[in-house]
Amino acid sequence: MPLRQEHPILRVATYNIHKGVQGMWPARRLEIHNLAHAVEQLDADIVCLQEVRLMHRLEEKYFSHWPSQPQADYLAPEGYASVYRTNAVTRHGEHGNALLSRWPVLSHQHQDISDHRFEQRGMLHTEVQVVDRMVHVIVVHLGLVPASRVRQLAQLLAFVDRVIPPHSPVLVAGDFNDWGTGLGRRMAGAGFREWREQPTPTFPSRLPLNQLDHVYARGLTPVHAMAPSGRIWQRMSDHLPLVAEFAWPD
Repeated sequence: MPLRQEHPILRVATYNIHKGVQGMWPARRLEIHNLAHAVEQLDADIVCLQEVRLMHRLEEKYFSHWPSQPQADYLAPEGYASVYRTNAVTRHGEHGNALLSRWPVLSHQHQDISDHRFEQRGMLHTEVQVVDRMVHVIVVHLGLVPASRVRQLAQLLAFVDRVIPPHSPVLVAGDFNDWGTGLGRRMAGAGFREWREQPTPTFPSRLPLNQLDHVYARGLTPVHAMAPSGRIWQRMSDHLPLVAEFAWPD
């Protein structure tokens, strides 16, 4: 049966999980257990995560219920593949991007896109086999400085041109940290599209004002996007997850 009939919609989520911890000292709370339930409830074929802890020695001591697994593995619903790569190494631990996939992951690689020494940034490129088609998925977390984001996006698009065949389906998902529309215009100029029928604010989670999180696609058609709302979603991270749906081309 053709893929577009058997699986007409590809559901993709992106979520900055704020390292699984919310609040400030001394009122910090561990949210990673709630996040695991939340990720499962998203029911996405592919979940792209940012600010995921590989480990952190101080947090492990402070929180008695800190998971024994790395966060990416802990958050993966049963049957999902989990891929993690580090962006930042700090004094007490490491964090980076992760991908959770209902479909087999054939390969993965990390690209350092740090623009200056004060921010360690990277992108995770995976090849996911969805039935009889291969989809390239890039998970990205861009910097806080506007000029850095422009240069990092240029690196990302140059990577796509260099590594990914021009007719292969590509998803680029993550926290773009962009309060304007400049990066979106650059993505559109490179042939990437997202659902823009109405704004989908994702930040800050308690009072979403802007869409910092995006899922762009080339070779797939955007059909819908949404960000879940409610108090439980507001407390788990400073971002809301973004869930986007795509149709396969004829």
